[in-house]
Amino acid sequence: MAPTKQADPQTRNDRPLPQDFETALAELESLVAAMEDGTLPLEQSLAAYRRGVELTRVCQERLTQAEQQVRVLEGDLLRPLDPTALDDE
Repeated sequence: MAPTKQADPQTRNDRPLPQDFETALAELESLVAAMEDGTLPLEQSLAAYRRGVELTRVCQERLTQAEQQVRVLEGDLLRPLDPTALDDE
């Protein structure tokens, strides 16, 4: 029987998820780089993918919270971006 390889600490799912956007994004970028490298075995790739999905959710939640805070702070001043307005500058 082939020896089992210990999971890479980067792809282990038993670690708690980071609660801040920057840490979650940095870990996500690291996982993506490791997966793009193509050297992870299948099991570790799947674990990295699962962890990446979880990290993506954390990032999305933090971005949504930040957007809501900006909306509260700006009130009715926020308007959809008009791409043609950028051309005028």
